[in-house]
Amino acid sequence: MTPSQSSANPGLEARLRQIGAERYHDKHPFHHLLHSGGCSIDQVRAWVVNRWYYQSRIPMKDAAFMSRVEDSALRRAWRSRIEDHDGTADRAGGIMRWLKLAEGVGLDPDYVASGRGVLPATRFAVDAYVRYVREEPLLAAVASSLTELFAPAIHEQRIAGLLKHYDFARPETIAYFQHRLSEAPKDVAFGLAWVLENARLPHEEEMALRALTFKTEVLWAQLDALWGAYVEPGRIPPGGWQPGEGLL
Repeated sequence: MTPSQSSANPGLEARLRQIGAERYHDKHPFHHLLHSGGCSIDQVRAWVVNRWYYQSRIPMKDAAFMSRVEDSALRRAWRSRIEDHDGTADRAGGIMRWLKLAEGVGLDPDYVASGRGVLPATRFAVDAYVRYVREEPLLAAVASSLTELFAPAIHEQRIAGLLKHYDFARPETIAYFQHRLSEAPKDVAFGLAWVLENARLPHEEEMALRALTFKTEVLWAQLDALWGAYVEPGRIPPGGWQPGEGLL
């Protein structure tokens, strides 16, 4: 079922999409800098180090969600998200692809995977998201994933911008984003249909809207942390990745 086919509640869907139009992190100046070729290689490395923490926690977030779900059909539908990130015995997942990007920008993948150098604000925001999905009602947990509605456009911009402006960008180093072009729409089609079907009462609709807003703030906070540490004013907090650290 695609989002266009899932409009059991078109008014709510429109309000969810409006949140993305106003709040999604494609509007953050760090992404504008990155996609236009304005980032130095160290700023790109800082982004890779910090975004790793988010990527590594996504399957943990999804496992925490599944542990609370009694409906086996919902668990089956959600399980592919973990496999997309963790991979399977037969294929690599998004986490390994992100480490290939890390290697492409000159970082030691083992250093990145260790989580050293992650900014305190990044860690705080991502941990808050995992905790949110673990503790909030299932409707809020699913709705918080709907930032994927807006992800394909940013991945397309990123692929084009990286290939145009950066020497490290090759098909094998940016494969993470290419794969998400097909994975994210599949995930969000199910998640959107589920939210629209289950958010029937006014307070349930408001819960879904608050959850999606919260997730956009989690994403925005991570980029604010990068901007403050590595762009301007350029104050790297204790424990944050320092240029020259963790290189191959």
